[in-house]
Amino acid sequence: MSARAPGDTGSGRPLLDKLGVRPGMRVALAGLGPEDGGFRAELALRGAHVVELQDGLGGLDLVFYRVDRPEDLGGIRGLRPLIHDAGAIWVLRVKGPGRTVEETDVIETARALDLVDNKIASFSDTLAAMRLVVPLDQRRVRGGPT
Repeated sequence: MSARAPGDTGSGRPLLDKLGVRPGMRVALAGLGPEDGGFRAELALRGAHVVELQDGLGGLDLVFYRVDRPEDLGGIRGLRPLIHDAGAIWVLRVKGPGRTVEETDVIETARALDLVDNKIASFSDTLAAMRLVVPLDQRRVRGGPT
């Protein structure tokens, strides 16, 4: 499989568009390593404000959370309070034959935490992304990610 340029999803649509990233959004990254520095740079170029995760942080538009093992999914519990009602957590997981976290694992964890999955996307050649959001009937503010 050939490597793609940063932001190229192979669909002709830029990655940040597929992920719903807009200028001015407050975004946090969790579980992403140094190899994901290009993504951080893309977010900054788009005009998103990348913030560090810390106690008391809240009102985030998006959190990108990489999971490598099923037990990593438990970390979603701590991320849920950080997003506002119309925010989202994008769970990034390895795709293909080497994956250790299945799509159904993410969905089951989300449901247990009163979140629902409403979109999937190819994040890169090696990572899949699934968007988790607060269900509409649990939001104080109507609306949500597009």
